[in-house]
Amino acid sequence: MAADISSLILLRNDPGVAAELEVQAELGDVDAQYAMGLICAEGRGVTQDVARAFMWLTLADEQGDRDALSLRTTIAASMSDADHARALELCRERRPYTGSPAMRWLRQRRRPPGRH
Repeated sequence: MAADISSLILLRNDPGVAAELEVQAELGDVDAQYAMGLICAEGRGVTQDVARAFMWLTLADEQGDRDALSLRTTIAASMSDADHARALELCRERRPYTGSPAMRWLRQRRRPPGRH
């Protein structure tokens, strides 16, 4: 089951919704990863953190989400060198985990029918 992000446009500073989305994002849900990138960039329900936003959007982009690539590019243009270095470190830390056979299997099992 994919994350329900239909109410994301109206989401304002709701830590409960952010926490639920983060769980789905951790499980590899591409929509939740995009949503976490957006809420981290804007500070919706979490402390604003452009490095974490960059990481979540990178993970979504690696699953083929072109909107994530566009938003990540926009965010990256305004990041400081320190933010960028931290974002790259966060991405490096995630890749071994997200690329594991178990995570690939879990991502496939969590996709709704018809999504590839």
